[in-house]
Amino acid sequence: MKKKVVFAGGTGFIGKYFEGKFNDLGYEVKIISRKPPFITWSDHAGIVEAMEDSELLVNLAGKSVDCRYTNQNKEEIVTSRTETTKLLGNALLECKNPPPLWINSSTATIYRHAEDRPMTEESGEIGTGFSVDVAKEWEHAFFGFQLPKTRQVALRIAIVLGETGGVMAPFKNLIRFGLGGVQGSGDQKFSWIHIEDLYNIILFLMDKEELSGVFNCSAPHPVTNRQFMQQLRKTMNRKIGLPSPKWLLEIGALLIRTETELILKSRWVIPERLEREGYNFKFKTIEEALQQILKRT
Repeated sequence: MKKKVVFAGGTGFIGKYFEGKFNDLGYEVKIISRKPPFITWSDHAGIVEAMEDSELLVNLAGKSVDCRYTNQNKEEIVTSRTETTKLLGNALLECKNPPPLWINSSTATIYRHAEDRPMTEESGEIGTGFSVDVAKEWEHAFFGFQLPKTRQVALRIAIVLGETGGVMAPFKNLIRFGLGGVQGSGDQKFSWIHIEDLYNIILFLMDKEELSGVFNCSAPHPVTNRQFMQQLRKTMNRKIGLPSPKWLLEIGALLIRTETELILKSRWVIPERLEREGYNFKFKTIEEALQQILKRT
């Protein structure tokens, strides 16, 4: 029998990357998603069957936060995370031989706006506001389960960078159109992680059977927005980038139906626990990451 892993919400940028990588390792990959041909969220028996005898469950499900925070969108953002997490936990309780590891997404946005000091798992201060409330409810739903046969790990994931999706396309377009200057003050911290490291962290946690709880998933060297945009311009060989003051970002966010928080919040998050446990990042600096993503040497 082939080794098996299960990805919930596995049809997006991160899920597709993980699927390809685990296929390459010889795993059978089961996907839970909203629509066929995948296992659907309403197919409880199918979810239990997929999890039975699997080696890993990763939950990536949740409505994108790249939208306006209307009441309806807010409700969908919360429930798409908490309800799917509860569905998975209840399905695990029915398994005779559940996966030994359940990794659930969380977000580095759980910490407060920080320009004064970095946030670690132990010393980080939880923030306030809608995005923080989402993260807290998500983790509460996850850690609300007591699973004697399954380790539980919540990944507080920073902004994920990779070739095939995520935030890179809009950022590259800004550079191409000459708008790749600082956004807002430019002093806000930009915590990030390369998608390859996120995948390698999954393998690391599968191997380290004594680990559970919360881990910050961010590269060890966050940068400011100014430094990120400067490095992106350099990597793309563009010298000029007009700045975008906060008022202009507010207008732009309204036009493209999103929120400025995604750009203006200072996320200064350090992967203290991962490094202490011995994880070695493949992409430690933003220069290394962007050169790989944009295939520049």
